Amino acid sequence: MSETRRIQIAIAVVFLGLGSWCLVHPSSVIALTVRPEYRVDHLLVRVVLGAFGAQAMLVGILAAFATFNRRTFLAFGLAILPFFGFDVWFYFVVPLFNWLILLDVAGNVALVALCWLGYARSNSAPEQQRAP
Repeated sequence: MSETRRIQIAIAVVFLGLGSWCLVHPSSVIALTVRPEYRVDHLLVRVVLGAFGAQAMLVGILAAFATFNRRTFLAFGLAILPFFGFDVWFYFVVPLFNWLILLDVAGNVALVALCWLGYARSNSAPEQQRAP
């Protein structure tokens, strides 16, 4: 397995891990990460959080099975950047999340670092063409 392929799998693991948590047990995500004054355990909130998790899992599956090239790593890494704004806004400006939002920040840092590494490694080695 090539180094860039291992990087793709690592990206997939982040999305699949956190996404499956949101999908399978949204109540625990709410209980652990949302400050008590904002915490709501309504069915609609659990469904929306589960849908968010399902979408994250979809991204993880695509990351695992697609063929990334240099541009893909770049685009993926740039697409992660707005999530830092989300984390800052809902921790400092509107304090919805408690300190466990740092798990999301850590995941985003890991994703950007992996994308940067994939981008850099894709440049140094010629891409292997897969047979159809």
